[in-house]
Formats: sequence, structure tokens, C-alpha cells
Amino acid sequence: MSLLDQPVWRVFDQSSLGSHFDGRQSFALDDTLCESVGSGASACAARLWVHQQTVMLGIQDTRLPYLHDALDALKQAGFSYVARNSGGLAVVLDDGVLNLSLIFSERDKPLSIDEPFQAMAGFIERVLNPFGITFETGEIAHSYCPGRYDLSAGGRKFAGISQRRVRGGVAVQIYLCVSGSGPARAELIRTFYKKGLQGEATRFNYPDIDPHVMASLQEMSGLKLNVPQIASAVLKTLQMSGKVIGSSLSDRESRLFGNYYERMIHRNEKAFGNFG
Repeated sequence: MSLLDQPVWRVFDQSSLGSHFDGRQSFALDDTLCESVGSGASACAARLWVHQQTVMLGIQDTRLPYLHDALDALKQAGFSYVARNSGGLAVVLDDGVLNLSLIFSERDKPLSIDEPFQAMAGFIERVLNPFGITFETGEIAHSYCPGRYDLSAGGRKFAGISQRRVRGGVAVQIYLCVSGSGPARAELIRTFYKKGLQGEATRFNYPDIDPHVMASLQEMSGLKLNVPQIASAVLKTLQMSGKVIGSSLSDRESRLFGNYYERMIHRNEKAFGNFG
């Protein structure tokens, strides 16, 4: 049976919460759901989320030699930033980017690293099929946050996937650039690395970004697409994979969330010091 075919999907649609929805909350929520799904207390879960003008940074990004200059460039561009707890490097989130987390359990059998990635790529294939959009999977060099599970068409990347494992639960997370300018988002991250490196050699190889290898689905397809449209397609696709139940956190999950949110706050304080 495919990982996507579940008897029940618990759905958390947080795609229209607006500017008060903090990026740190998102990753605390996924950790909460990982623990709940992993323990068997919850069915598999899907969470749709959007953050306004936020750059999600990876661990290596917080080790740039001139980090404060890089963060200052984001602030000047009108973006906030969060150090996330899943893999990968800097990505841009705004109101034209839809994020999706699918949360699976390893309670019955362990999942390889690739299985959740492949499940997410397969799911997005189902989501985009009605729009006539096809894509390839594989690393796009010179994109931001490059990885083996980049999604692209014609050499231009519109999505990237990361993964997080907590207490028997696996969250696989994707950002989908639906509308807006892919090159403009890439230019922001190129500036971030330029300010953060200032020509200094580092042991870690940060991406050498070419803004023209990034695009939104709207730019690539020529269709007038928006986040609510793709969010609706995600929900329809989930309904074809199992029973969908709109959900909120249980009392136990709310307590777990409080703990995980505290951890995210401490992680960010440690990463950014007084600058954040």
C-alpha cells in the first residue's frame, strides 16, 4: 500500500492565518504532530501553511561568518527569519508560497529516508495533474536550498522538500512557489549569502545562486494560479487517498505544542543572540 493511502487523514489548514502566524509555531506544530502520530495517538496528518515575508534558515545558514550582515539584508528587504529544525538551507516564504507537511508513523514499520520524500513528490504529481503541470525530480544546481528532491520543469525549480523525524513520527515538508517571482525570491537569498560570506572561504559550500533557475508555477505554466487554488487541489487529492477530517489539537497535543514551541524559541535565541 502506498504511504499516501491512509484510512484517515487529519487535516490542519493554516493557509490563511495571516501575519500573526509565527514561523517558529509551524515547526513546533509539526514536531507535536510527529510525536502524536508516531505514538499511535493520532491518524496520519496533513498541514497546509503559509507565512508572510519570512525566510526559513537552516543550521548551516546560522553559521555564516557575517551572519548579522546577512540578517540585516533580510530585515532591510522587509523579511523576518526563523532558524528551523528540519534539514536544508534558506528558503523564502510569502503569500505566494504554499507549504504542506505530511506526517507519517513509523510505529508499524520503519521508513527509509527516501520513502517519505518519494511519497510527497508522488502526492504533488497528483495535485498538479488536473492543471496539466508535469515536473522532474532531481537537484537543481544554483537554486536556493538545493537537494535531490527538488521539483522543477524546464530546469526551473518551483519546490523543495525537507524532512524531520521525532519520536516515531516523520514529517515531510514541501514549499510550493505558486505565484509571484521565483527569480526575485532567489535574488533575496543570493544577497543573503553575499552579505553573509563577503568573499570569505568556508568549510561548508553555500549555494552559488542563479535567480533564473527558480520560478513559480504561475510563471512556468502561464496559468493564473494562486495559493487558495492549489490548497483546494491538495485537499481534493487527500480525499482521494483516505477519509479527510478537519482537526485541531487535542488537550494533550496542546501541552506538547507548548513544550516544542519553547524549544523553537530557545533554538532561535541561541542562533541569533541579541540580533534576532
